[in-house]
Amino acid sequence: MDKLKDLKPSKVFHFFEELSNIPRTSGDEKRVSDWLVSFAKSRNLEVYQDEWLNVIIKKEGTKGYENSPAVIIQGHMDMVGEKSNESNHNFLTDPLSLRVKDDYIYATDTTLGGDDGIAVAYGLALLDSEDIPHPPMELLITTNEETGMDGAANLDASHLKGKTMINIDAEEEGIFLVSCAGGTTATVTFEPKYEDHGGQGLKVYIKGLQGGHSGIEIIKQRANAVKLLGRLLYSLNEEIDIKLISLQGGAKHNAIAREAFANIALSKDDHNKAYDIVNKINDEFKNEYNIEDPDIKIELEPVQVSRVMSKKDTNSIINYMVTVPDGVQTMSKAIEGLVVSSLNLGVLEESNGKIKFTHAIRSSIKSLKFEITNRVKTIAALCDGSMKTFSDYPEWQYEADSKVRKIAIKTYADLNGKEPKIEAIHAGLECGLLKEKLPDADMISFGPNLYDVHTPNEHMSISSVARTWDFLLSLLTNLK
Repeated sequence: MDKLKDLKPSKVFHFFEELSNIPRTSGDEKRVSDWLVSFAKSRNLEVYQDEWLNVIIKKEGTKGYENSPAVIIQGHMDMVGEKSNESNHNFLTDPLSLRVKDDYIYATDTTLGGDDGIAVAYGLALLDSEDIPHPPMELLITTNEETGMDGAANLDASHLKGKTMINIDAEEEGIFLVSCAGGTTATVTFEPKYEDHGGQGLKVYIKGLQGGHSGIEIIKQRANAVKLLGRLLYSLNEEIDIKLISLQGGAKHNAIAREAFANIALSKDDHNKAYDIVNKINDEFKNEYNIEDPDIKIELEPVQVSRVMSKKDTNSIINYMVTVPDGVQTMSKAIEGLVVSSLNLGVLEESNGKIKFTHAIRSSIKSLKFEITNRVKTIAALCDGSMKTFSDYPEWQYEADSKVRKIAIKTYADLNGKEPKIEAIHAGLECGLLKEKLPDADMISFGPNLYDVHTPNEHMSISSVARTWDFLLSLLTNLK
């Protein structure tokens, strides 16, 4: 505690540190949601908490702003829980261990939760203030954003009166987001038949990849450990007779898989050949990803074998891993550098004898989202798998005429001597879902500098948090 006590703005960092003491990964938000309700009640603020644990806290406008239109400040309370291999952190019970290095805040060996804890901290600092001029405010903090935006999807928007919404879930200072991709989650399941098999097999383990947010970093074409595992298994299966024992890879559907492994059964006579093949593939991967993932490596170790998947199911699963698309699918012809559609094979897991692949599919064009979904479904069927989709969310389309955008651009220019960049983002934002529920709302999204989001190296710029705070206060003043 008190790791951030000397940082400015003090209230923002105070609430960020308090928030960091509460475990709050997606799906485990009851404690943090109740904490937000207690915050509001202790200050006699109007508060609403729904069955999805979304929280809305309202505060009247300050003197001179009493009759101004209400402004919605929006973010999400949940965070992605990723940790290093060396970490013993328990995301269900342990507070984050914050540390400051130069201009940055980190959490030791885990994700920081700056995405989107900083929005919560900004909102609470505003609500707690007595000397900041602002219009009537409605702080909307949602749940489960990172795993399907379920909170926003199930929100009863009738509790909100504001027609202007500021989403604080962007990750690069000086860039205002005005449009985002829609998306869906697709799971492909295989139900292999198993047979008894004795002897010793091998564990092939791909590790050392950078990973990252599948909406933000997908354009960097970093390696996906699950896809590489598929390539490696295919090469082994072509040269020697292998059968799958088990597989696992990735951690979150919306994070590029950093690690993956498979346990395989093979003849003792083929062990040396397997090592040769793996060494060759390891060199190929290092050559292909020498810039994006220079630390990539494949490790081998012996494992005991008791049962294996049938040869037919082994082939089907490997064929799916190799064939299913991954990464950027289409780029924008209108906006340079904007990914239009993509998919990320984020999780490979085994449960109750079933093998399940989870893909995050994104597109700013609805028809392309369905095109990718249908492709995955077709490939799954050809490989004897079955696909289901869930957590579908809409895109947020660009508004040609936006009052809040015009005011935000002028406010930023007055503070910084230059205009901000106006961009669309390939990642999904809750703005799409909330725009459906609040069709008349005028929206914009921004935030301070966050780096390596959804990875254990996630960090946040202290000076950027301060500058973005100053901008937010000026923007609220100008929204009178």
